[in-house]
Amino acid sequence: MKILAFGASNSKSSINAAFASYAANQIENAEVKLLDLNDYEMPIYSIDREMENGFPELALNFKQHLKDCDGIIISFAEHNGAYTTAFKNIFDWISRIEKDIWESKPMLLLATSPGGRGASSVLEMAVGKISRMNSAPIAHFSLPNFYENFKDGKVIDSELTNSLKEKINSLVMSIKEAN
Repeated sequence: MKILAFGASNSKSSINAAFASYAANQIENAEVKLLDLNDYEMPIYSIDREMENGFPELALNFKQHLKDCDGIIISFAEHNGAYTTAFKNIFDWISRIEKDIWESKPMLLLATSPGGRGASSVLEMAVGKISRMNSAPIAHFSLPNFYENFKDGKVIDSELTNSLKEKINSLVMSIKEAN
């Protein structure tokens, strides 16, 4: 089972990248590919750039990673209640390459933040948007109070751990059913 995971942030110390990595590595016998959005920095999307230059090689490479996996885990950072600019720009570019943006792959959408809402605003936005663009099952989970609930590289609250495990198991079952 090939899992693609990334934090939807370009922060070098992204708590969402750490959370996405943790969740992906909870899947037994999975081959996990972690992406860093800093490796996919491209010009800001515009139709003029697309028409003049086509698609950046980095957008095509990112899209290929989506094709090559069995399931996708994204953990969203929240900037002013929305996606980070880094994620939105990649999303804009890959949405133009093919109609099936997410390659009909089962997904687990996550979010976390230092606050008590756990970036739930951006997670709600992501679930709403991506579920209209992906026919595959999408599970989702928000981890509140990251620095209180994530220590030593793991979720330490047992109730949150159990809830996250259910979501991860849902992703795994969806992947098995799709294959």
